[in-house]
Amino acid sequence: MGTTNGRTLYRNPKSGKIAGVCSGIADYFNFETWLVRVLAVSIFLLGGTGVVFVIYIALWMILDVKPHALEYDEQHKDIEVKKKVWQAGEPAKRALFDVSRQFNGLEARLQRLEKHVTSDSFDLKREINSL
Repeated sequence: MGTTNGRTLYRNPKSGKIAGVCSGIADYFNFETWLVRVLAVSIFLLGGTGVVFVIYIALWMILDVKPHALEYDEQHKDIEVKKKVWQAGEPAKRALFDVSRQFNGLEARLQRLEKHVTSDSFDLKREINSL
């Protein structure tokens, strides 16, 4: 579909409730998915019954399903902190907790590596391999 700033509008059925249209719109505009759903249901209930229904069905038919490669990239991207309640991302406290957990894991791996490299068995293996 259309692109702006290198982004493409897709349906995201894996994180959607019906066809993933609201989830795709939320991803595209960097909004929380629940907010897009509430807005769609509100318009539907407040008199836009036919319009919202027709637009939803049309987008369901027109939009491509989000490729698996893009889903994988999003899962392994940097931590994104949301600045506004309606934006997608993590709250600041959660992001800080995740970063702290990642650093603790890296520190533990580094300590194990240092312990191995400074051990007598490492020196012995290196001497045997050099013979």
